[in-house]
Amino acid sequence: MADRPCPCGLPEAYGACCGRFHAGAAAAPTAERLMRSRYCAFVRLDAGYLLRTWHPRTRPERVDLDPGTRWTGLEILETAGGSAFHSTGTVAFRASYRGGSLHERSRFERVDGAWVYVDGEFPQ
Repeated sequence: MADRPCPCGLPEAYGACCGRFHAGAAAAPTAERLMRSRYCAFVRLDAGYLLRTWHPRTRPERVDLDPGTRWTGLEILETAGGSAFHSTGTVAFRASYRGGSLHERSRFERVDGAWVYVDGEFPQ
């Protein structure tokens, strides 16, 4: 599985891309990379990673993932901030699944140096 293409859409194998974040071997260096790794966690039904990378003040007690959802692709539409030089960032994206898509503008912050997901808006 680690040598297969990463579901996040970058041209790396899963193990060298989002897999290292999921395993805890590294932290996502930017808000966009965290967004991509969280999308990949939805694809792989990794609720633990989603919870670990959620801001403590907005984190739910649990995440219920639907194993019947077949995610088919991620398109990053826009980013603002979120680099090594920022403490906040936003990433607008479209995540496609069999039968539709989800469009969100996600907000990210750094907590103890690590990027975490805060919340998102769903533009019309």
